Amino acid sequence: MKKLILLFVAISLISCGASKTVRVSKKVIKGDWVLSSINYSQTGTYNVTLFNDASKACFEGSTWQFVPNNNTGVYTINDASCPTGERHFVFTIQEVDAETGLYDFLLKPTNEKHKSETNQGFRLKLSALSEYDMQWQQSVNVGGSSFTINMNFSKK
Repeated sequence: MKKLILLFVAISLISCGASKTVRVSKKVIKGDWVLSSINYSQTGTYNVTLFNDASKACFEGSTWQFVPNNNTGVYTINDASCPTGERHFVFTIQEVDAETGLYDFLLKPTNEKHKSETNQGFRLKLSALSEYDMQWQQSVNVGGSSFTINMNFSKK
């Protein structure tokens, strides 16, 4: 009877774990990346502050490190004309549609001890991920119209 209960608990834990798509994605995202470019779905000049932190110009060229075994990371703003330095975050990859493999990326800024002071996070669409490239998309509403911010990363 004890073996049956242990087997049931083990199966329950395995079935509640992350999907294969999420597990593979975490392996691919692990490591160091550069946010190489940011573009918008509509042409024009926009004053965008990303993650309630800095402008598009400050984020381009920033370096990012992802540690999937504890869902933490650090990004560093490198542009000397911006508030430079490390920023810590926690992240989660959530599968949205098992058939298409589409998934969301949740990012929450934190302090060095990975504690959020505001408990505010950002939901992004992880629209592309390979061994060398990654793209996030954030949809916002501008003047009643849908507007997409595309963040393009390259693996270091």
